[in-house]
Amino acid sequence: MAKVLVFIDNPGASLKKSSLELLTLARSLGESTVALNGDLSDGAAATFAEYGVGSIVRPSAQDLDDFLVAPKAAYLAAAAEATGANIVLLDNSPEGKEIAARLGIRLSAGVITDVVAVDPDGTAHKSVLAGSYNTACKATTPVSVLTLKANNVTPVPAPAATTPQATTVEVPAVGATARITAREQKVASGRPDLTDARIVVAGGRGMDGDFGPVEELADALGAAVGASRAATDAGWISHDAQVGQTGKTVSPQLYISAGISGAIQQKAGMQTSKVIVAVNKDAESPVFEIADFGIIGDVFDVLPQAAAEIKKRKG
Repeated sequence: MAKVLVFIDNPGASLKKSSLELLTLARSLGESTVALNGDLSDGAAATFAEYGVGSIVRPSAQDLDDFLVAPKAAYLAAAAEATGANIVLLDNSPEGKEIAARLGIRLSAGVITDVVAVDPDGTAHKSVLAGSYNTACKATTPVSVLTLKANNVTPVPAPAATTPQATTVEVPAVGATARITAREQKVASGRPDLTDARIVVAGGRGMDGDFGPVEELADALGAAVGASRAATDAGWISHDAQVGQTGKTVSPQLYISAGISGAIQQKAGMQTSKVIVAVNKDAESPVFEIADFGIIGDVFDVLPQAAAEIKKRKG
């Protein structure tokens, strides 16, 4: 049976859905241990027990968040060695992937990113070439490091709860590294996190600077708001909403593309969505080649009608 180490970073009072997916996948592969960074709240502890976590490892140093990713990679490497982990699981965020790369170097481990599923023997499945193909690959090293795309595993609690035992590991000293000197709290939108959301409504150049219809439809659906690079570069919406090759990668159950041409850079960030609905007045737009449903029409006519109908049906 494999020993699986799951990195959970600052869960707060409750775990994100993507973290629950990691815990579910870990339990299907073998004996799971959580490498936790940050405070262990009562809510998080209860969730770890509910999802069958065998033990929890915490760093001896509590200042990992004062730096960028280097100390976190050092901590994870020490935790993997201390627990004898064969597999290390992280989320597929930009930070998660950078930690995975550094961890691979420290452990001489194979690293596989953008994973959508893992077989019991450790074979990882991932989408490549902007989601055009699915591949299967397996690290030949004693330890493999995998980053899991959100919305690809259904979170399921363990049949029986556990009582995780907590231990600490010494964090190796890290040489000169970038230190975080200030933080600014992001204003909460009340919408789901873009990379975790089950539904995403994204707008592009066709919105002509007005993201009101996109936000209205997103709120009606309980969805996250995304954008193309053209829209973020124009300053119509913040860059953290960008989906694509140079932005965030999403894999929701439903992706609504509004006024986006569907160039390869955009496809790279959303083509693994389960259902894609495209709205564009240009019938020759490339987005229709990958869309499951296409609406040829003006986004300023289509989106408000869709939002009104959804609100009506929801009562």
